[in-house]
Amino acid sequence: MVSTPGGGARFVQEVRDAVTGRAAALVIGVLVLQLAFVASYVGAFHSPKPKDIATGVVAPGPLGDQLVKKLDALPGHPLDPRTVPDEARARAEIGTRELDAALVVHPRGTTDTLLVAGGAGASLAQAAEAVLTRAERAEGRALRVVDTAPAAAGDARGLSAFYLVVGWCVGGYLCAAILAISAGARPANVHRAVIRLAALAVYALAAGLLGTVIAGPVLGALPGGILGLWGLGALVVFAVGSLTLALQGLAGVVGIGLAIAIVVVLGNPSAGGAYPYPLLPPFWRAIGPALPPGAGTWSARSLAYFRGNALTGPLLVLSAWAVAGTAATLLSAALRRGRAVPTD
Repeated sequence: MVSTPGGGARFVQEVRDAVTGRAAALVIGVLVLQLAFVASYVGAFHSPKPKDIATGVVAPGPLGDQLVKKLDALPGHPLDPRTVPDEARARAEIGTRELDAALVVHPRGTTDTLLVAGGAGASLAQAAEAVLTRAERAEGRALRVVDTAPAAAGDARGLSAFYLVVGWCVGGYLCAAILAISAGARPANVHRAVIRLAALAVYALAAGLLGTVIAGPVLGALPGGILGLWGLGALVVFAVGSLTLALQGLAGVVGIGLAIAIVVVLGNPSAGGAYPYPLLPPFWRAIGPALPPGAGTWSARSLAYFRGNALTGPLLVLSAWAVAGTAATLLSAALRRGRAVPTD
């Protein structure tokens, strides 16, 4: 084959025409996002170890304090034990999500009772059972497990709340992304930003209701009332969508990738879904409650299995994301209008 003069130069020019500098930068950004995804998920899930599982100890007299000291000294500190006056109080505190489990000691026999809540995640209940079974066996005692808040028959391992919230999150950032693709990543003015936010709100209401109906009445995966989960779903979708709109307003199309980094790369593995917080490494355990997937998963489980207890904090987190996303979207649109910058 005879090479033609200037063929190499033409090939290089064709490559430059086919893959612009901006496209190359975006591809590199995708690679970074992909590697971050792998590192985050594998880092969070590759070696779950129980740490500080909130555990009540019900035992008469000084025996309770002695057991708390022994359990608190277990290698790796898997439990965070404290005494509880009686079994009724222990059950109540599991119901309000102050405790993850409770050990009820029966001194006259050789078998004690472990109270758990499967609705908070099967892996957490199993971890508490494994740790306390070993501790009891070392004392020559056996353990009987009682699930005080079992997951629904259609909710295998208590994961349905997590997957429902993940679906809502995906809908939130995809809706915002489609609005960007259809009419430019950055709204031209505040009026258009308001229209996008209004469209997102309508979508959030529909997505929250339909997701709740599918998970509840249709599949029987989550118990509880429709209104509570519907409201939660609408808030999750709007919070994630407004965050995505805000990042798009600040960074253009790149904002979609930033939203995915926050919600998917960081938020999903730290949400306490597959492994609740006491089983996650410190970094993911720390950030999970502050991100939409974690706040949403905790809230959905509370509504489904714990009579709506322990909702204030997570709902404030979701509301803060929604308010901050809305404010940033409007502010970026106002600044953009003031600078008279053309839309993407």
